[in-house]
Amino acid sequence: MAPLNLSPLKFQTDTLMLQASIPPLFSRALFKSISTTITMSLQSTSKPIKSRLRGVVFDMDGTLTVPVIDFPAMYKAVLGEDQYLSIKSASPSGIDILHHIEQWEPSKQQKAYEVIADFERQGLDRLQVMPGAAELCGFLNSRNIRRGLITRNVKLAVDLFHERFGMSFSPALSREFRPYKPDPAPLLHICSTWEVEPHEVMMIGDSLKDDVACGKRAGAYTCLLDETGRYDSPEYANVEHKPDYKVSSLDQVHSLLESNFDLTP
Repeated sequence: MAPLNLSPLKFQTDTLMLQASIPPLFSRALFKSISTTITMSLQSTSKPIKSRLRGVVFDMDGTLTVPVIDFPAMYKAVLGEDQYLSIKSASPSGIDILHHIEQWEPSKQQKAYEVIADFERQGLDRLQVMPGAAELCGFLNSRNIRRGLITRNVKLAVDLFHERFGMSFSPALSREFRPYKPDPAPLLHICSTWEVEPHEVMMIGDSLKDDVACGKRAGAYTCLLDETGRYDSPEYANVEHKPDYKVSSLDQVHSLLESNFDLTP
């Protein structure tokens, strides 16, 4: 027996042929009711089932807060001009400065951390919340979606962010939590604390090498915040971890979540 073809186009053609041959005694109203039911069934099965989303984890610098740290200048101050250019050319998705420092001997490490801390302290004086962050947090609150934070910045910066802008994220993991991004450990820790599965969580950040890599390695959905379109450059075409979604502002995340996920509490 040939397989049953239930495509909407085939069904419509067959319906017209069958309707023309219906005996007068057969209720055309009943036939119409049956055909309408089947059509609605076909339409409903063609709609994709949305995945449930129970939590969103954010990066801080460059995602929840406006970028204020001159990272290229910081990398050059730590690595030196030549080593910076060498590492940058070999790492298209970005430089993991903390990883490089960990390989150094203790006294050299200490000097590097002091340079980084100085850049971070200067950044704290200019800390500003990212446009759309407060509104997005309000939307997540209205849907009872949990909010977490993972940053490679220090706890002092996280505490100042919470105090200055009145937004709370829990857990909020800073550089003191090891291993840090792009290792999936901090995100898996948050999922465990929330008692949810990684595939029920989204990681949002502005870094392919840290945020997207962390999210993908953990098994979570990922959204890359790319305000300037820098990641559209060909040099990022073949990176290992690519985001599930990409936005140019936090204002776009609201509709992205509603369109693609089941936000039922």
